[in-house]
Amino acid sequence: METVQGLLLAAGAGRRMGMPKALKVDPDGTSWLARAVAVLDEGGCAAVTVVLGASGTAAELALPRTDYTHCPDWADGLGASLAHGLRALEPGTATAALIHLVDLPDVTSEVAARLLLGEVGVASLRRALYSGVVGHPVLIGRDHWAPLVAELSGDRGAGAYLRRHGADEVECSDLATGLDVDTLGEDTRE
Repeated sequence: METVQGLLLAAGAGRRMGMPKALKVDPDGTSWLARAVAVLDEGGCAAVTVVLGASGTAAELALPRTDYTHCPDWADGLGASLAHGLRALEPGTATAALIHLVDLPDVTSEVAARLLLGEVGVASLRRALYSGVVGHPVLIGRDHWAPLVAELSGDRGAGAYLRRHGADEVECSDLATGLDVDTLGEDTRE
């Protein structure tokens, strides 16, 4: 049976936000971390693993019944967090990982579900597209995990790898903007 593991990257310090985004809560009490986990969970992932870092153990309280791993190299950037997360998934049996970021508050489970439509296999490569701009979530089949991890570094994610390997682009602008929120001023809910 084909299974997809959700992988949520939430390790950064959120320097421009003034706090780790894994600890951010909307005025209505909605945890960004819990919302992002729900996107993957409700979008069709068999399970979700969260990569934590700068928030230390504080973010664990927002993760009942959710697996998490602490990335010791989180300060090195997104590439280190993604590599850590994919290595953490390696012993499991998932066919693919659906990777999402904690700071995309308008991305919904419908976006995740759209990326999982059709056949998902060990060679799958898909990424969300928002009005022609690539974004997240990103679906990465198991066959790509090791080669991708081998080239990840610093704050660069999988973008170059996905372009080189011809990832399918799935238009999602009818569902969300896909814009990340980096500062308090960008959060329209505040």
